[in-house]
Amino acid sequence: MILGGTREARELADIASGERGFDIVSSLAGRVREPILPAGEVRIGGFGGVDGLRKWLTGNGIDAVVDATHPFAGGMTANAAAAAKSLGLPVLHVRRPGWIEQPGDRWTRVPFLVVAAETIAGLGDRVFLTVGRQGVAAFAESGQWFLIRAIDPPEDAVPARHEVLLARGPFTVEDEIALLTDRRIDVLVTKDSGGPLTEAKLTAARTLGLPVVIVDRPQLPEGAVQVETVAAAWEWLRARGT
Repeated sequence: MILGGTREARELADIASGERGFDIVSSLAGRVREPILPAGEVRIGGFGGVDGLRKWLTGNGIDAVVDATHPFAGGMTANAAAAAKSLGLPVLHVRRPGWIEQPGDRWTRVPFLVVAAETIAGLGDRVFLTVGRQGVAAFAESGQWFLIRAIDPPEDAVPARHEVLLARGPFTVEDEIALLTDRRIDVLVTKDSGGPLTEAKLTAARTLGLPVVIVDRPQLPEGAVQVETVAAAWEWLRARGT
């Protein structure tokens, strides 16, 4: 089973679904209204915690688990590790490399969204917020004006002064510079998702000399086996299919 929702998960499903001897099912959390579906069998929705996931893995004869969820899907990652361990199943965590600070960047790294909300207080009045719709509530009591970009509209509390921009990456540097300039953005807040699809905003902020507050990723479970690329994940799967 591939726990997905990311580009890496879709690419791995595309490869594995076309190989003889592999029966792949991808699982999506269902948090995006119109997700990009991978090749092969797909299930959408939660499992009901570790016990529900364990029961599903057993009932569907799963031999291996690949956790290729978003780097900030910490709850699902922990549940996958716990359920697989209890059943003696191998589990692999696929995590693209995080972003690396470049010369000219003005980054402040923080451990949690609530700390990011506290940090922006002295950085400016107009904030570009790109933390996903579920992270917006952490900024609901902030007094700044927010440009909130997400794939789907936020459903929880939002800041009093805001604009919602619904969009899905990838984005170009030119477009990001134009957006930051047009909305007179003072500071960017984002999660360290890594990858090229949404990296252009960081280049744009660097070009304009804007400060960036970056929320660090949650840690993987202790002893987790991790790879950074789809190619490495496929080699791991192939080794278990032989």
